[in-house]
Amino acid sequence: MTTPSLFGLFSADLAIDLGTANTLVFERNKGIVVNEPSIIAVRSDSGELEAVGAEARDMVGRTPGRITTIRPMKNGVIADFKATSQMLTHFIRKAHRRSRLVHPRIVIGVPSETTAVERRAVKDACAKASEVNLVQQPVMAAIGAGLPIAEPVGNLIVDIGGGTTDVAVISLSGIVYTHSVRIAGNAMDEMILEHVKRKHNLLIGERTAEEIKIQIGSALPLANEMRMEVRGRDLLRGLPASATLTDSEIRGALASCVAGIVDAVMMALDRTPPELSADIADRGVVLTGGGALLKELDTRISKETGLPVLIADTPLLSVVAGAGKMLDNLDLVRRASLN
Repeated sequence: MTTPSLFGLFSADLAIDLGTANTLVFERNKGIVVNEPSIIAVRSDSGELEAVGAEARDMVGRTPGRITTIRPMKNGVIADFKATSQMLTHFIRKAHRRSRLVHPRIVIGVPSETTAVERRAVKDACAKASEVNLVQQPVMAAIGAGLPIAEPVGNLIVDIGGGTTDVAVISLSGIVYTHSVRIAGNAMDEMILEHVKRKHNLLIGERTAEEIKIQIGSALPLANEMRMEVRGRDLLRGLPASATLTDSEIRGALASCVAGIVDAVMMALDRTPPELSADIADRGVVLTGGGALLKELDTRISKETGLPVLIADTPLLSVVAGAGKMLDNLDLVRRASLN
């Protein structure tokens, strides 16, 4: 007789992808109920919460002196405990559409190489939960991408988030090899911002840099040249100005980040047991996370490794989708938990 999942007894249970760039919350039986930027705005004098998520993101670079915007997560880990706690409390309340905070059970994803101190900080940030289970994000991403991680075969997952890129080989519901590099979407944005500043003497914001990456960023030359006009502040004159960027120059700006991700994949392949290497050669590599959408990144990794590379159907949602599936499988949670 199958033992019912304890999570199944609590409809308010949540799965959370606490990302550097975005936080997603999945509620059992409902699906994704929160998908917002990981950012808050607080009053500088009192520390009182002013805005969270999308509303706070819209304030970046536009706030008066009395309001400060904070990104609580940096490189996949908590950089500001108080801000993270405020943000999670707000999102949990929003998920349940209640003014009174409920006490759900939570499954939450963390990067594969977080320290015990960092994991403790994540659990403490969810202090109002009745139970918190930490699971490595590559495992969640693999489940969300539909990989058969419970089978005795090798699955190579590359989860490129905002702060970190996690590369993992998974078999029999466990991680055989994992490596995390702090090169991902945010690092790409920073490289673009610095390139535009250095080459065009133009100061642009983080959101503009991200839009450049999305629109004309690539890992290999494109079939047709792409251009994009951006606006910012001229560093020499201090006046509004614009510049036209090409995909070629942005590809150059991103070269070191792309190389770092490729190197992480190559290292994983080099350290994978031979039996699992054969499986990966047949099954290929699966990319998840927002960084997987960089144009031609899958082709670049395929050329470097000689393996087929697939992008998950919904790479931005793979981690939270996998976490959501875990809410229905207590045994899998226990096997995968870092608690």
